Amino acid sequence: MSSHKPRDLAPERLEKLRRILCARRIVRVEELSAELGASAATVRRDLQALETQGELQRVHGGAVALERRLDEPGFDDKTALAAAEKQSIAEAALRLVQPRDSLFLDGGSTVLALARLLRERTDVKVVTNSLRVAAEMAGGGPPLIVVGGELRRLSQTFVGPLTRHQLDHLHVDRAFMGTMGLTPEAGLTTTDPLEAYTKSLVMQHADQAILLADHTKFGQVSFARFGSLENLHAIVTDRGLARRTARALQRRGLTIITA
Repeated sequence: MSSHKPRDLAPERLEKLRRILCARRIVRVEELSAELGASAATVRRDLQALETQGELQRVHGGAVALERRLDEPGFDDKTALAAAEKQSIAEAALRLVQPRDSLFLDGGSTVLALARLLRERTDVKVVTNSLRVAAEMAGGGPPLIVVGGELRRLSQTFVGPLTRHQLDHLHVDRAFMGTMGLTPEAGLTTTDPLEAYTKSLVMQHADQAILLADHTKFGQVSFARFGSLENLHAIVTDRGLARRTARALQRRGLTIITA
């Protein structure tokens, strides 16, 4: 008789349950039991555990996902969060920049760290909708185009339909993007619909969209969706990203660069 203990499948089952819940928002015990290969009693215990964690509300016969919208901190507060990781990510992203590249730098705080590293480069062109990026490069550095629009003060970016008039006449080699959240089901999300609109436009006008995101952004969902994983060429992140998550993203065809 083997002395090996059976593998505990509960964490994998809970993660699959979360994915189903995120995609459908409303689930029934009978359907979950069939999909998860678990008894109805086991599914009910799993739902109770997720309800305790604030991820869902149980209802008769099933459960409903609770909205988990991320609040967006002020820009200076975002810059201070995970500062060391953002610097490492920016340094890794810099190695992706080639001479004569045209680049878009969006309003993410990690992207701002990359902008500071690009101040000495005069062999690239930079397009941005970020006031902070523009301020970093106002005194010198690469040729700079600032895309106008409606100023969103919280993110210090120009956003909205007015940005389209300029973006429709531009095309860049690489767009470096930030995000508030990323999951396989919800894709790339941010807090503001106009911000999402502009980010989506930018990625449509780039040969490569490269996400700069520290590990805390993964598994998070915010209010407004601006793209899917298929819209990305690569993700540059830090060593805090779980290996299982990185492998799952790689299976989706993404290049994962760990700083």
